[in-house]
Amino acid sequence: MKKVNRRGFLKSAAVGAIGLALPLRAIGKEPPARKPNIIFIMVDDMGYHDLGCFGSKTILTPNIDKMCAEGVKFTDCYSGDTVCAPARSTLMTGLHKGHTPVRGNSGGIPLRPEDVTVAEVLKKAGYATGAFGKWGLGNQGKDGAAERQGFDLFFGYYNQWHAHTYYTHLFRNSVKVELDGRYTHHAIFDETIKFIKANKDRPFFCYCPWTPPHAAYQIPDDEPAWAMYKDKPWKDKSAKVVAAMDSMMDRQVGEILALLKELKIDDNTIVFFTSDNGAAKRFDGIHNSCGKMKGHKRSMNEGGIRVPMVVRWPGKIKPGQVSDLPWYFPDVMPTLAELGGVSKEVPKNVDGISIAATLLGEGEQKKHEYLFWSSGSHAVRMGKWKGIGKGGKIRLYDLSKDIGEANDVAAEHPDIVKKISEIMETEWVAPRKQVDDGKYTGRERKPKTKKPNKKNA
Repeated sequence: MKKVNRRGFLKSAAVGAIGLALPLRAIGKEPPARKPNIIFIMVDDMGYHDLGCFGSKTILTPNIDKMCAEGVKFTDCYSGDTVCAPARSTLMTGLHKGHTPVRGNSGGIPLRPEDVTVAEVLKKAGYATGAFGKWGLGNQGKDGAAERQGFDLFFGYYNQWHAHTYYTHLFRNSVKVELDGRYTHHAIFDETIKFIKANKDRPFFCYCPWTPPHAAYQIPDDEPAWAMYKDKPWKDKSAKVVAAMDSMMDRQVGEILALLKELKIDDNTIVFFTSDNGAAKRFDGIHNSCGKMKGHKRSMNEGGIRVPMVVRWPGKIKPGQVSDLPWYFPDVMPTLAELGGVSKEVPKNVDGISIAATLLGEGEQKKHEYLFWSSGSHAVRMGKWKGIGKGGKIRLYDLSKDIGEANDVAAEHPDIVKKISEIMETEWVAPRKQVDDGKYTGRERKPKTKKPNKKNA
């Protein structure tokens, strides 16, 4: 054994200490990159044209407009369905409406334990997972509840019927939380902020299926956004409340972006903002929420399924971009999985594809041959073509010339109609039984009492 004298020992020890003190980069090794935080904000029933950056002239959304300028605006992004629960199911499972497990919109149809969600995929990458708002894929304490589908924390409404009011109690991981008359969305936003702060030192997935401007058009009299619109000369008061709800959420998006900078995690956080489907009301003549597009929520036309989408990630997504890439909610799972480095955990049967290449401007973007929807009738987008119908009766539109879907050109393009009809037949698979495990409204019901029988009284 070779002897080491005192001087040699001290020299070796010093070199070792320097090696330990040097960053890995200095000795030829890159430190492992921290996985990006992901914030996915999906509001409820916001129309395609209800943001300033998407053309609104009446609703003020300066923070989302700034977010758009600092990131990428997608002009051809779509929901997975025309209504709430199935749209959420396509987003969570990566399966389009012809395959996704929850296809009814009754409010209490749950995901099954074997259904894999975005949250479960990201958990494999070490993400903290939280969801805040309206779940819609399983009632509290039952199969399909968010905390049974990969979320560490859920705060909000489980059943969408419960989400038809902003003055009720909520749930935290299926435990009832009384709000004592407080506006529910304010409580949901506060929990969103708490989650971000609590997980600033580790990768997190913050899913925000916020409820406004859905259902009851309610907003507190002291909400600052209400003061912006309450005196507008619009005859429809609900148009004022919707505008206030949208501006309220815009302010909150601004607060989230400011918090990310304060916590020094802004450069490592990707933020998405979108809507779950088209506008519930068009408000034509005031907001013109669907613009030139035909239809609105519950419609297979563009006004029912095309949604605003803005994505921001400083230093990673080139600012000021506008993309016309057609994509939709089933693409969310593979996209977030790729960003989180766990694409191998995505189930093999998903219909979605990752759009990370477009977001980051790296590599070649794989594109859909077609997008598929089903809600009573079927719809297919294939390049510039959009077909709507069922049973071989297809209406065909050229979206490059006719975003309003006013001119049916099916008779002029029988070959396109035939291909779309074949896609409709193969992509729709009969669903498992859509069993509703109960409608939960949040209202306390008094027990029924039998009236006395007059004969025996």
